[in-house]
Amino acid sequence: MPKNLTVVVLAAGGGTRMKSKTMKVLHEVGGRSMIGHVLNAVRAMEPERVIAVVGTQREQVGPHIQQLVPEAILAVQETQDGTGHAVRVAIEAVSERLEGTVVVVTGDTPLLRGDSLRAFAEEHEAAERAVSILSGIVPNPFGYGRIVRNKEGDVEAIVEEKDATPLQRDIGEINSGILAFDAEFLIEALTKIGNNNANGEFYLTDTVGIARDAGLTVGAYAIDDVSQTEGANDRAQLAALGRELNRRIVTQWMKDGVTVMDPETTWIDADVVLNRDVTILPGTQLLGATVIGEDAVVGPDTTLKDCEIGQGARVVRTHGELAVIGDEANVGPFSYLRPGTNLGARGKIGAFVETKNAQIGDGSKVPHLTYVGDAEIGEGTNIGAGTIFANYDGTNKHRTKIGDRTKTGANNTFVAPIEIGDDASTGGGTTVRRDVPDGALAVSAGPQRNLERWKERRAAVRDEPPASED
Repeated sequence: MPKNLTVVVLAAGGGTRMKSKTMKVLHEVGGRSMIGHVLNAVRAMEPERVIAVVGTQREQVGPHIQQLVPEAILAVQETQDGTGHAVRVAIEAVSERLEGTVVVVTGDTPLLRGDSLRAFAEEHEAAERAVSILSGIVPNPFGYGRIVRNKEGDVEAIVEEKDATPLQRDIGEINSGILAFDAEFLIEALTKIGNNNANGEFYLTDTVGIARDAGLTVGAYAIDDVSQTEGANDRAQLAALGRELNRRIVTQWMKDGVTVMDPETTWIDADVVLNRDVTILPGTQLLGATVIGEDAVVGPDTTLKDCEIGQGARVVRTHGELAVIGDEANVGPFSYLRPGTNLGARGKIGAFVETKNAQIGDGSKVPHLTYVGDAEIGEGTNIGAGTIFANYDGTNKHRTKIGDRTKTGANNTFVAPIEIGDDASTGGGTTVRRDVPDGALAVSAGPQRNLERWKERRAAVRDEPPASED
């Protein structure tokens, strides 16, 4: 890579066609904001400095950029007067005079890859050009600036759609909006750009004509995968980019040794980590920073966000967030894992079970129809069906602690805060309000009463005439 590389990221536009209170570049695809994908590609270039131009809704965009790239310099474009004006604002935000290479990228191209940017910057510097354009050949160039070449094939100009002649509109090679410059030339050229065009804006692409007039070299680097340079101006385009990004992510994981039974119904975010021989069944979404261990099986119809699934675990028809599932554990179907759930190795969370802020030890089971909130369950314990951990007293949350090898009956209610000891038991239908010692049995129901001839007596009452009102 060039030793003295500056990257300018353009993120000042309003994105009005998104019709959103959220700034365009902050809309997410693949678990990251669009500009997050761009900044990830930029960081792969290892630039000396990154300058981000912000403007509309900069109170949203600026902090987001600096969270992702803390060393980024923010340059504020108060009025959106074109890309040439934006880059001039970026250059003025740096105290020292720039040298070397300056690469300008747009903030709404989520498919952009770092290796493509590196190749572009390296080719630009090797060719010793004043200006290089990252271009592409597309079947429908409508809306893009066209690359105009002379008979020798050299780049003469970039003409925007509104300013193009009918002949120029037929050109299939388009400007991606990503350009590389010799820094010394760029600084001088920015002072010469005018705004005598259909939009009254200062076009960065006018630097091509300025370079040609000065007898300097201008070239275009045609990228094979032109979709990397595509941006999103509305929600439909955003969805299309999201589908394409997901297709690429899923395809790469399959090449890396993951079985995806139905790629069309599987969604995997960019930051998800999958190990070899993981199996993903149809209708599964793996979101955020989810990590799936080797030989685990996830799905069908499962959504996991920021979860960690251990080796050989099985998660079926489950919704989980910020949960940890141990090796060879089983979850589902129809389980709801809320943040703070931690299931130990070989444990089980079964059908129609909801857990929250719950630590469940190795080999312990919560098989059926149960709510476990704010709880600590030891190892080898079994929780009976239909159990409620009553953790809320109307004002505060309280914890329940259950020991090792404990067996609790069906239809129990544990009124926190309580502790149930090791090797203890609770009877069916018990409401536990006090601590239970090790090895003890807790029951709260009264003795059973059988009312003889109940059916006959009820029938006799129904057959009696109604009582007189007199």
